[in-house]
Amino acid sequence: MSRRSGILEFAVLGLLRESPMHGYELRKRLNTSLGVFRAFSYGTLYPCLKALVASGWLVEETDGTAEDVPAAALTGRRAKIVYRLTAAGKEHFEELLSHSGPDAWEDEHFGVRFAFFGQTSRDVRMRVLEGRRSRLEERLERMRISLAKSRERLDDYTLELQRHGMESVEREVRWLNELIESERAGRDQRPPGPAAQDKKNQSGDTGGLPRHRGGSRPDPSDDTTT
Repeated sequence: MSRRSGILEFAVLGLLRESPMHGYELRKRLNTSLGVFRAFSYGTLYPCLKALVASGWLVEETDGTAEDVPAAALTGRRAKIVYRLTAAGKEHFEELLSHSGPDAWEDEHFGVRFAFFGQTSRDVRMRVLEGRRSRLEERLERMRISLAKSRERLDDYTLELQRHGMESVEREVRWLNELIESERAGRDQRPPGPAAQDKKNQSGDTGGLPRHRGGSRPDPSDDTTT
């Protein structure tokens, strides 16, 4: 499985965990909610859905109404197919949520993983955030070294473009620092409680995101950080 198809499957499972959807609605949610999927086609989505059905993680259901999709997408009207997550699909998605390795830190994956942080345990959120910060700090150091070596050979516009790239990375690092501090504060302030409360915190406790003053947080999928 390619990285691209893997993160698409993760996103589809995550959205369908919220509620069943038909393909057109799912494609709109992927486009509007997850920036990395701003441009992809039915030819990409439907093979993914079929593969998830074949794996037993989704089931197809017909609701008896005509699917409201653009005319160019279909040759005719047909019954709307609704995709629903199975019990095995929920279990598989929860397993994917627990992964916090390097793939979760990369530019294309991080934005999608972050979109589902509300369903991710605090410990995993911390590992992903700290891994992402470490990756960007390494990138920032390489950019500074490169700029220092090539500064005299660059024209003003190329130099300004490199500075802009560095500022974008620096801005995301500051944002990550705020998130990490908030996660730590939420964990430290959490009073000891029964096992049921701990389970709730692990499954969906957002820990309280930092309040941003005087500006918006950077988009994790912003291609200026690549």
